[in-house]
Amino acid sequence: MSLHEWNFLEPSKSTYVGLENYARLLEDPAFWNALWNTLEFVGMTVPLIVGISLVLALGLNKELKGSRVLQFIYFSPYVLTVSVVGIIWAQMFAQGGVGTQYLGWLFEGTPLNSKFWAMPAIVVTTVWWQAGFYFAVLLAARQNVPERLYEAARLDGAGPWRMFRDITLPHMKNALLFVVIASSIFQFQVFGQPYLMTKGGPVGSTETLVYYLYELGFQTRELGFGAAVGYTLLVILVGVSALNYVLVGTNDE
Repeated sequence: MSLHEWNFLEPSKSTYVGLENYARLLEDPAFWNALWNTLEFVGMTVPLIVGISLVLALGLNKELKGSRVLQFIYFSPYVLTVSVVGIIWAQMFAQGGVGTQYLGWLFEGTPLNSKFWAMPAIVVTTVWWQAGFYFAVLLAARQNVPERLYEAARLDGAGPWRMFRDITLPHMKNALLFVVIASSIFQFQVFGQPYLMTKGGPVGSTETLVYYLYELGFQTRELGFGAAVGYTLLVILVGVSALNYVLVGTNDE
């Protein structure tokens, strides 16, 4: 399909155009804007999700009073659908909402109407929604680390940082690799939050690759060009996954 000028109503009349759709993609400002917005979103969201999930997993690992309740509270947003999450946070960031009441000194008006603050608002929404799942993954990994290793380390005089570096991280490395790769893949495919909260605005500042793909497929009916964008996104996802694997890696020694 990406090699054709696709006729939506009569597919048999579609015209073969070779690589013209890909050449057009490279010269399309809207594509590059969507790609940059997606990279910006992923660059902010993934480190926050990984960092917050890891801190929560380490902090709530011990069987303390109330820890089970806190684990449930942190995980519970993940069971919500993107529609519910988008509506909740759109209301919070609306005029008179909780977010604007307490953070109004940061911006004029509402963050979702600000070209600068709209993307961070979507990042906050996404981290609140998804961090609970990755927290559960890392918590399970932390609880699988044998406690006898920490007891032996304490007898050797090791401090918290050394135990974290030499025991916790090596044993949680595979789980961390999964969290980094999975969250990166999911964030590259972000659609629901900008669709529900900003409609890709203001001025295209939150239009992501998947949102742009949606516009091409369902609004302008440019299915051939949209397919080229989709295949390009697939290549990016494979490349990001491979890069994450190489950088984070696994150590079987």
